[in-house]
Amino acid sequence: METLNPRIRSVWILKSTVFAAILGIIVAVLVDAFLPLQGGVLGGVVFAFLFLALGTYQVFRYRAWGFEIREDCVYLERGVFTRVKTLMPFVRIQHVDTRRSPLDRVFGLASVVVYTAGSRGADAMIPGLLPDRATGLRETLKGLAVEGRAKGDAV
Repeated sequence: METLNPRIRSVWILKSTVFAAILGIIVAVLVDAFLPLQGGVLGGVVFAFLFLALGTYQVFRYRAWGFEIREDCVYLERGVFTRVKTLMPFVRIQHVDTRRSPLDRVFGLASVVVYTAGSRGADAMIPGLLPDRATGLRETLKGLAVEGRAKGDAV
């Protein structure tokens, strides 16, 4: 089972820190409007709690993530509280993209997005890959999808 690049933890923790800071500031401003000089303390407590809780969650999220290219499908395993195991048969893959957000580029990472035929939500993203690995994975999955469809047509 292949894991994600460890730098993705930093991306996820940074996003969680920004979220915790924004929520802490909102709490501080709202509480300070009613209880002067108390808002900053409560905002700091909210920030500290969220920073620790979400940071811990992101570490466990990283540990739970894995993927594997099998003989006939892509296998994804993820989830901290709810474990999700996904099999995406190659014959169902419609197209594959690589994606790099500005934050991904800062950390030197990329994601692969796999779109499949089927019901709603029938796509998956593999985050936290080095750009070369993401490009290689995209090309591998594209080739396997074409090959899988050719086998399906021959049957």
